[in-house]
Amino acid sequence: MNDHRSKDPLHGVTLEMQINALVAHYGWAELGKLININCFKSDPSVKSSLKFLRRTPWARAEVEALYLDSLDDFATDKPDDSAPNPWTMGKDK
Repeated sequence: MNDHRSKDPLHGVTLEMQINALVAHYGWAELGKLININCFKSDPSVKSSLKFLRRTPWARAEVEALYLDSLDDFATDKPDDSAPNPWTMGKDK
């Protein structure tokens, strides 16, 4: 059988996984500086960010672009053995 794998790096990676990974790497303060949206600056949470990003295509596009640009940076991060790695979740299962 043929192995059909998507060439899209976002295939299987949910918006929540992207936010969690970006927050784990940058933190809310730095993320708010990199992407100037209030859901990252004023009382940030994953839930409020998801709600805003699902309704706002331009903001979601910025988050996805930062996630894609950061993939190489995250590969060099030291993984914490006690926590699941959000960068590998959803990839090549």
